[in-house]
Amino acid sequence: MRPTVFALLTLAPLWLAGCDLLGIESATVTAARREAEGKAIGAGCRHSARSVEQCYAQNKRADKAAVFVGWKEMSEYMAENKIEAVPPPPEPVAAAATTVAEAPAEEPEADAKKPPKPASKKQ
Repeated sequence: MRPTVFALLTLAPLWLAGCDLLGIESATVTAARREAEGKAIGAGCRHSARSVEQCYAQNKRADKAAVFVGWKEMSEYMAENKIEAVPPPPEPVAAAATTVAEAPAEEPEADAKKPPKPASKKQ
């Protein structure tokens, strides 16, 4: 019985250490990453002169509390260092709307080339 217990005690730490090598993340690591991503999103929104509401609307999957903290921290940082906000790039939706408006209309000459329809006689 002693050799079995000894073997299990020596192999258990190696087996448990393998979980980190497989890429399985713990809940604390995942929560910390989500919070850091939310803060980065909020800071980016503030730097590009977007409101918190616009930031929430564009990043629905991000944690709202972390986004707000990042936005607020960036706002304080920009005020302390007198940094101006960079205007955001134009929305891609507006570009799609102009391509639809510029679609070619039907050619009126095509109707002119057709022979006229004979008039029907009413009795």
